[in-house]
Amino acid sequence: MRLIPLILLWALVLPAQTVYYTLWFDTEDYIDPKSDDAALRLAQELEKLGVKATFKVVGETAVAMEKRGRWDVIRALAKHDIGFHTANHSIPPTPAQYLSTLGMAQGAAEFVRREGPMLREVERIFGRRASCYGQPGNSWGPQSTIALRQLGVPAYVDEARQILLNHQPYWYGGVLHVYNLGPYGMRAELNEPAKLAEAKRYFDQSVDKLRAAGGGVIQTYYHPNEWVSPEFWDAVNFSRGAFTEPAKYRMAKRRSPESEKQAYEIFLDYIRHIQKNPHVKIITTAELPALYADAVPPATAEEAREAWREGIHYDEKHSAAELLVALLGMEPRYVDGPDGRTTTLARNRSWSLPLWQRTLEDVRGFIRTHGRLPAEVYVGSDRLSLADFAATLAATPAGKAPELATGRLLFEKHIATDGRKSFDWVIHPENFDGAALLEMGRWQAWTLKPARLLQ
Repeated sequence: MRLIPLILLWALVLPAQTVYYTLWFDTEDYIDPKSDDAALRLAQELEKLGVKATFKVVGETAVAMEKRGRWDVIRALAKHDIGFHTANHSIPPTPAQYLSTLGMAQGAAEFVRREGPMLREVERIFGRRASCYGQPGNSWGPQSTIALRQLGVPAYVDEARQILLNHQPYWYGGVLHVYNLGPYGMRAELNEPAKLAEAKRYFDQSVDKLRAAGGGVIQTYYHPNEWVSPEFWDAVNFSRGAFTEPAKYRMAKRRSPESEKQAYEIFLDYIRHIQKNPHVKIITTAELPALYADAVPPATAEEAREAWREGIHYDEKHSAAELLVALLGMEPRYVDGPDGRTTTLARNRSWSLPLWQRTLEDVRGFIRTHGRLPAEVYVGSDRLSLADFAATLAATPAGKAPELATGRLLFEKHIATDGRKSFDWVIHPENFDGAALLEMGRWQAWTLKPARLLQ
């Protein structure tokens, strides 16, 4: 008897679901006006096909279009969906650079200061709210999630390596992330016609796999300037932290007319193939939050204890922070992760019930006041790390005196550990190290949980 392939077993257990496909363009080149022409043609060609994409626009690029009088481009892109791709993309310091020495609250405030005005310019010029944010290159910082909530941007959409969770959407920092989809982030190679057939097959196979697993998201991203040049405009002017003043901007080399024609033909052929798949629905990133609305029942203390049998983690519906709030007996609420990490320093390993109850009320008051989890908890004069406090709370029956337990933060495995490899972008200074950002990312991972597709 032949063994049934795993994917077919999934299909027997789970109902086949829709696969959602989103296409986005990092619209960023404000140096070469020909990139405006490429953005215009892409928007118009997709409109002819009845496909709406998301154009994540750099603030400097939107302003340049306006100054050049390119209202034809602005109107064409506005018929699609508009996202935000930072104020100026590659002029130093990049987001990762200026966030790397700041804490969570200070970094969020600095992100709002630097990026917020140009976000509003993009929204003014295109006449619509930005549906999402995406970082330049791999210039990531966890403080941006707090800032995006303040700025009213509901989704973080990108492909980079700092966070990985199942290669599907997830919640992090209170913001829906479509980030690091890995095998479900795909594209046709514009310079290699021979690979187009394989790209189509891979897309169809990925659709089948996601349907058998209950549905999901596939994304494709490009840059309009890819149809203009085989090299990137910013690498020519800002490589390894260099600053080039506008009067000395250099143009990236141009494609030949034949190469440009081929790139459009490959791309449009690929999109038409995707359109033909009856199990795929093409959407913009503006539609994603409704598909993944965070509408699940509040966590219970019992669910928290069950989820934390092997260590502190999220479950399929709730973040570790939400589970901790439930254990504290608080009303359901979103809370950020802590703004630091401490170690336990305690002379005692057990405490009286009245002292423990006083501690619990103090933690509740901290959360209500600050909207985040505390980095440390005091039981009298004994200091507990947040992890050890949470583990102790989970192990202590209601109305009983506690004994110190050691907390293992299992959710931290989803955050990258290599501060150089994760931030190795041609625009960052040589050997830039984002280790401090990854450490803050682990603090904020208390808020991490899978996004549940509503269908």
